[in-house]
This record gives sequence, structure tokens and C-alpha cells, in this order.
Amino acid sequence: MSFIFSDDNKRYHTLSYHNKHTYGEKVHKAAIDAGFTCPNIDGSRGVGGCIYCSGGSGYFTAESALSVTEQFQRERERIHSKYPHARVVAYFQAHTNTYATSERLAKLFNEAITAGADGIAVATRADCIDNEKAELLASLCVPVTVELGLQTVHDSTAVLINRCHTFEEFLRGYRLLKQAGLRMCVHIINGLPCEDEPMMLKTAEELGKLRPDGVKLHLMHVIKGTRLAEMYLSWEYQPLEKEQYIDIVVKQLELLPPETVIERITGDGDKSTLLAPLWSMDKISVLGGIDKRMAQLDTWQGRLFKS
Repeated sequence: MSFIFSDDNKRYHTLSYHNKHTYGEKVHKAAIDAGFTCPNIDGSRGVGGCIYCSGGSGYFTAESALSVTEQFQRERERIHSKYPHARVVAYFQAHTNTYATSERLAKLFNEAITAGADGIAVATRADCIDNEKAELLASLCVPVTVELGLQTVHDSTAVLINRCHTFEEFLRGYRLLKQAGLRMCVHIINGLPCEDEPMMLKTAEELGKLRPDGVKLHLMHVIKGTRLAEMYLSWEYQPLEKEQYIDIVVKQLELLPPETVIERITGDGDKSTLLAPLWSMDKISVLGGIDKRMAQLDTWQGRLFKS
């Protein structure tokens, strides 16, 4: 079969396809650490952060002691050394990147634009969005994508992982951003503690109903030094096996709208601190396994989507 949003054998809507048909060239992200924290770290909503968090998701960011301009220029040089003509987006990645005053946010985002960013990507939490911040993001003079960490629609899991916000709070923030006309990419995690396959599929099904512009599917990694690592080492938590993950992802893709861009279909753990699952380090095998399973089942993204 030929999937409508594909130029090759892919049966899901890849970011590569989206960039090619939207911009006509490669687009790469320059990871930025702007020195933010999170409301479930600093005590405003909780302490300790999510149980799987080590370093605020900023594994690939430069040191926050550098200015936004310095970080962006270093990243752009690295990217252009391999892809000289690529567009470069400033990716505010580490921690919660709308957890500050609108004045501070405007200064940081505009600094990246002045430094030459072709776009802005902002990773944040839905409970750190209000009308003023949504309007600020919508007013920036380059394309903007807001990346919201949902992780799961199940509030029981959110409590267990110390997420410190509910699905209803996520929906409020998501709707504010959508109403402002912003491009939205939502993150979910497969293999969270105490979640079975039906729960993970329910997360994808509910997310699909929101028709996000993009989705990132993550595998739960166990990273040294985290609360999740303690659970893993004491046998309180066991990660997904490779075949389980592939099966779940294929079923989730069937539930997501075909026009939604799958910006990530597995995750990269920091190899120096990754405890499990070690099979995740062979990313090519995982990607190939997903392609093979979809072909075997003759299925595609959106096959079971219901609006």
C-alpha cells in the first residue's frame, strides 16, 4: 500500500516527510538550556521532579551558564558542519520553558531569533501556560512549535510518577495554545510504571481526538540516579521488552490521525547513564521492527482513527 503522507516505504507520517514538503530542506534543532526549573521540582507543585527525570530532559543541551546566543551559535556550527544548508530551530529543551514571567520569556526567545534561529521550539508543561504566554508565543516572528509533555491521560499514573498535574489541566493549557493558532506537538511515554497495553492505547486514542500537529512517542528509559532506577533495582518496575514496545507503537499509530506528524517514535537515552532497557540502544533495529510489523499487518497510521 501507499500511505498518503509518505514518499517511501513508511506507513506513518514522519518528521522528515513533513520538513521536506513544508520547507523543501532539512530542519535541525539546536538544543538550548535557558536555566529554567519545573514546578514539580521547586516546590510550587511538588519536589523531586518526575521519577524518571535526570537533568530536566536536557541530555543534549549545552551548559546553561552560556547565553542563549552562545549556545545557539555553537549548535548551529555543529549542525552546519554536516548539513550546510539546513534550517536551524532553537529548541528550548531543558526543564519547563514557559516557567517564568512573560517578560523573561520574550527576552530569551527573541535573543534566539536575533542570533539567527529559523524557528522556535518550546518544551513545557500545560499547567505553565496562560493566555499571556500563549499570545507571546503566537506573536514571535518565526515559526513556533510548542511541545507539551502529557506522558499519559491516566491521572493515577501521573500521581505515581510525580507529574503534579492532571489530564484536565493538560487540556486547558492545550486548548489555550490551540486557540492562539500555535503548532502543537505532544509527548507521551510507553512503559510507565503500572500501565498495561490497554492504558497506553487509551492515551493514544484520547490524544488522537485532539488532533495534535505532532506527537513524540517515547520509550520509558531507566536512568541512573532517578527514583525510577531505585524501583527498577528493587524489582518494583520492569521495562517493556522490545517486541512489546513495537506492538504497542504500531497499535498507537493506528489510532492517531494520519495528518499528525510522528516527530519521534522511540527515544534516545543517555548511554552513559542508561540502566534499562538496553535493547533501546539499537535504535535502527527498533525503527526497522516497527516498519516490518506494519508491513506484515498491512496497516498504517490512522487506520483505526475515529474523530
